[in-house]
Amino acid sequence: MASSHPTILFLHGFAESREIWTDFTREFPAGYRLLTLNLLGHGTNVHDVRDYSMEAQARYVVEQLRQKGVEKTLLVCHSMGGYVALAFAERYPEKVAGLVLFHSTALPDTDEKKANRDKNMDFVRRHGVEKFMDSFIRPLFAPANREHMREQREFLEEIGRSTPEATVLGALEAMRNRPDRTKVLKDAEFPVLFIGGKDDVAVTVESLLPQLVLPNESHALLLSDVGHLGYFEKPELTRQAVVDFAGRVFGNS
Repeated sequence: MASSHPTILFLHGFAESREIWTDFTREFPAGYRLLTLNLLGHGTNVHDVRDYSMEAQARYVVEQLRQKGVEKTLLVCHSMGGYVALAFAERYPEKVAGLVLFHSTALPDTDEKKANRDKNMDFVRRHGVEKFMDSFIRPLFAPANREHMREQREFLEEIGRSTPEATVLGALEAMRNRPDRTKVLKDAEFPVLFIGGKDDVAVTVESLLPQLVLPNESHALLLSDVGHLGYFEKPELTRQAVVDFAGRVFGNS
């Protein structure tokens, strides 16, 4: 059934689940329909997945929106979720009211990043997902946050360890192989908000800056002492940025 409220869809990142948005969305103002999904292979959505590509994920998202009666949505997307959203926007631009790239990028992997994905896949095959998560999550936090955010780190590690090996390998390969989608930003008829961390080792601020000028309407929040996990590292600031952006997208501000 269609909702009269404007819809915001939150998409999680690699080896995460919809649970990452629980605290982040709890204090959102009334008047929005908030949706979260487990992407293919993640969370409880782990059955009969054969294709982990960003395009397959986008097809899954559009089908979920169809079932929920959503014609158009604001997409708020962390990391790999942004790659999915860009594939979605490329194929279904008429369904995008706005886009928040939350520590995400339209650029493809560099050769160095592709080699690192290959190393990670080899490590997972040899040592398993649990061992991989022992060292994967911690560097995603800014150095200033790594000790005092132990609870949040362990929360993400637990989600990561419960992610099937097939998903971890399939998603790493899909991210490695995704194309350049900067044209999606150039052609965007919807506003785009970039949220970046100055200590993000996965999506650097330096790589984001040239992308800020691509959309017709672009907004940015770039934060010190934030790595790749701003929804935990600076939840109040990042939440308010998304709320303000949603108000602009849907004409409430």
